[in-house]
Amino acid sequence: MIGKCLCGSVEFEINKDHIKLYQCHCQLCRKQSGTYSNAATIVPTSLFKLVKGQSQIRSWVKQTGFRSDFCQQCGSPVPNPLRDTPYYWVPAGLIEDIGDAEVISHLFVGSKASWDKPNPDADTHFAFPEHGLQAHIEQLNNE
Repeated sequence: MIGKCLCGSVEFEINKDHIKLYQCHCQLCRKQSGTYSNAATIVPTSLFKLVKGQSQIRSWVKQTGFRSDFCQQCGSPVPNPLRDTPYYWVPAGLIEDIGDAEVISHLFVGSKASWDKPNPDADTHFAFPEHGLQAHIEQLNNE
């Protein structure tokens, strides 16, 4: 499997056929991903290879040891070594052609965002809404 950041400056390979994912709902992961959870996987270092872009990766490390690596060009979170373990943390959204990956666990649901709940009444679109960007913006801002 191949993965890339948004601009393609950082590229990696995972030597696995099937990926299992988790979603973390903690505050750190919400802030790091900019959404309600962070979908990721953890793979053995032996199955991970950074193909290109090492010089484009920047890191931010919290005093607790939480580490966030990102592409300095596009800001995408990118894989990083998982502390002092023989594993890499890999954001799921970067993996191209992920196939039939499955989410097998949800972490820190006790601290999830208050708005993190399914809405069966929400509009669903296969692609971007046919009514266009302006109508979509108006829908989001309509009281």
